[in-house]
Amino acid sequence: MAIVGSLIKGVIALKDALSFEPNHVEAQKKVLKELLKTASNTDFGKKYLFEFIAISDDIQKNFAQEVPYFDYHELHKEWWSRVIDGEENVTWPGNPDYFALSSGTTGKKSKRIPVTDDMIEAIRNAGIKQVEALSNFDLPAEFFEKEIMMLGSSTDLQEKNDHLEGEISGISASNIPFWFEGYYKPGRDIAKIDDWDKRVQRIAEKAKDWDIGALSGIPSWMELMLQKVIEYHNAKTIHDIWPNLQVYTSGGVAFSPYEKSFTNLLEHPITIIDTYLASEGFIAYQERPETDAMKLITDNGIYFEFVPFLPEYINQDGSLKQDAPSITLAEVETDQDYVLLISTVSGAWRYIIGDTIEFTDVARAEIRITGRTKFFLNVVGSQLSVNKMNAALREIEEKFDLEIPEFTLAATRINGEFHHHWYLGTETSVENTVLADALDEALKKANKNYKVARSKALKGVKVTTVPSSTFSEWSGAQKKKGGQVKMERVMSEEKFAEWEAFVSENISN
Repeated sequence: MAIVGSLIKGVIALKDALSFEPNHVEAQKKVLKELLKTASNTDFGKKYLFEFIAISDDIQKNFAQEVPYFDYHELHKEWWSRVIDGEENVTWPGNPDYFALSSGTTGKKSKRIPVTDDMIEAIRNAGIKQVEALSNFDLPAEFFEKEIMMLGSSTDLQEKNDHLEGEISGISASNIPFWFEGYYKPGRDIAKIDDWDKRVQRIAEKAKDWDIGALSGIPSWMELMLQKVIEYHNAKTIHDIWPNLQVYTSGGVAFSPYEKSFTNLLEHPITIIDTYLASEGFIAYQERPETDAMKLITDNGIYFEFVPFLPEYINQDGSLKQDAPSITLAEVETDQDYVLLISTVSGAWRYIIGDTIEFTDVARAEIRITGRTKFFLNVVGSQLSVNKMNAALREIEEKFDLEIPEFTLAATRINGEFHHHWYLGTETSVENTVLADALDEALKKANKNYKVARSKALKGVKVTTVPSSTFSEWSGAQKKKGGQVKMERVMSEEKFAEWEAFVSENISN
């Protein structure tokens, strides 16, 4: 009998039973008030009158009226560049010891996002909430004695100007509690290896020494690691190496595009749990097995606002118009995409994180990530969001019995007329023209705006299939393998030309 596991499971279940579901709307008001009070004497707080907003009759309304929206570039230009230079009390009291590097899905130049001690504590608290939620998933006691493979970026943080820099997964892993180190794999030594391929090679070599019960990381990179381990040991599935693997905690992107290919690496189904950890904070986690939606963490140092994701509020480059209306958690509805704004204990204020979400259950504050603001393809009125693209590709997978874990597309011009050119990461004998017709029809059925665009300015659809590995190699060439790096789903014409040149060279070699 797993005595230790039974004790741990019992403690988690007891703590969960004694915990009370917060009133999410009231929790958010409290978080905003604390944020404003704490930052009232910062330069940012003084400029935007935080002291007075915090004691006003309607804090949320006045906060929205006084403080503009900020994307990273605007916040960095006016405020965070000073934080990076070592100034104190700029957007949050003091000066942070860490900066999260994030190139996200666009560009080679890394963003530097402050990570304060308050944020590290908030991330740790969110992680504990997620662990406590495991009591809802009917896992056996033995599971709580197994090790956890956390596949993130390197924990070998770089020192620069009296602070440390690295991706948020590396910063989080370097700050894990001492009591967790016995469960944590691949362990500090391997986690410090900066080169992704070398780190995965070491994981493959050591894999049989570990009794892994859970995995955690971004799906695309997790798949590549599992494939490497399986190949290294000449195994059929990952369960031949880790027979007690029962849980995968996905994060960063929607898991559905990877579900089919991921399942093929397993001998039997495992529990999939979604999380939402961004460079700017731990935003949400899946609390219960009845849904794949995630609960916003409303009482843990992040204040949320929501802008309806409508074409009239979005600039062509994916940025948000300043006159776009925002709403609070008390006003949201289901079946509506929203641009997510956050204000945090790291000194982000009305910050456009770049993701779009929808609510599946307002009372529980449960959401799904539906895409990225910059991946909204509307060059000729097609109004395609990533969730619409994913839904169409799942239909194509089903129709032709394919796996399409990766894709990208752009609106390109052929003889002066716009076409959508899709690159699909898949291996198939189905003709590209057949796939293009099927994809076109699926999108017409799912999206009336797309159907209208196809009858007017959008003249056609083109599909090119390439090996799925092409996408990870592109990410490696553009930025860095592993960690928080995600594939661009929609590209500009200029970036798409670079992609096509890379594909041509990569496949020809």
